[in-house]
Amino acid sequence: MFTLTERLTISAAATQTFATIDLGSYVDVGDRQALQVHSVDYIFQATGAHQNVTAAMGGSGVIHCQVTDLNRGGLVFANDRALVSSGQLNYDSDGFLTRDADLYPDNYGKGSDDGRYVVNDQLYISGLTSALAGGEAINITVRVNASIVTLGAKDFMAIAIQSTAADN
Repeated sequence: MFTLTERLTISAAATQTFATIDLGSYVDVGDRQALQVHSVDYIFQATGAHQNVTAAMGGSGVIHCQVTDLNRGGLVFANDRALVSSGQLNYDSDGFLTRDADLYPDNYGKGSDDGRYVVNDQLYISGLTSALAGGEAINITVRVNASIVTLGAKDFMAIAIQSTAADN
């Protein structure tokens, strides 16, 4: 298992921000190799790594972040087949900071059969914050714990067809 990391920097409130993780070195259609995602972690930080996220938000609000295996152009509902993982951080004016539990799993397990298989060449990250103080930014680091697996022809085709169908 290894970890893929990407940082998304949100510099404006109410504006979706995007980043990608290139999987071209890990996914090989000819050899039926796929990326098996075991878990996804989200780390929320302010403009500087040492700064307080709540100060950067400047008031009550929520920060959203999602990882998908198709480019949906923004945040998606939990029933979207392209959704790999999602996270959310809420802050209220009383200073109570929480993580909102998503219905979609961010931890698939570490067994050889546990995980979400990705056969596309990129993972897409979307982020949004509803509150941001002037001159500040919210940084979200996405850490994807994964491994490379070789699938049987039937399994690879089923995942590829499902991924293509999810694109429609």
